[in-house]
Amino acid sequence: MLLRFFAIVFFSLWLPTAWAADEEKPVETDYVGYVELKPFIANFGGTGKIRFLKCEVTVQVGSEAASYAINHHMANIRNDLVFLFSAQTEAELDTVEAQKVLAKKGLQLIQKLLVEEEGEGMVNDLFFTSFVIQ
Repeated sequence: MLLRFFAIVFFSLWLPTAWAADEEKPVETDYVGYVELKPFIANFGGTGKIRFLKCEVTVQVGSEAASYAINHHMANIRNDLVFLFSAQTEAELDTVEAQKVLAKKGLQLIQKLLVEEEGEGMVNDLFFTSFVIQ
């Protein structure tokens, strides 16, 4: 009788931990994070009338590691984006479609840099959260 009691107690304590071990498997989630870059101000257009671009950029990342990588390489990313923005002409910035093309170029630029530095692109998308040309 005492043996039966200990067997019941043992199994009642052991079974919940066995079930919990099965339930603790990591569940993969679709992580989506955003990293805001400080505002950019750049002149563009070459010779003639001085034109300015002011924009705010946010990048979408798929992991916390990607967010860390963006922050770790922020100076290099900002430098390359400033050069990209400064190389534009007025015609390349006037329309919404042209701005979408510029966003794709910026995304490709960041992905290329991260592939060189981290081994993978890590960035899913690039958004202009404000865009003013003057």
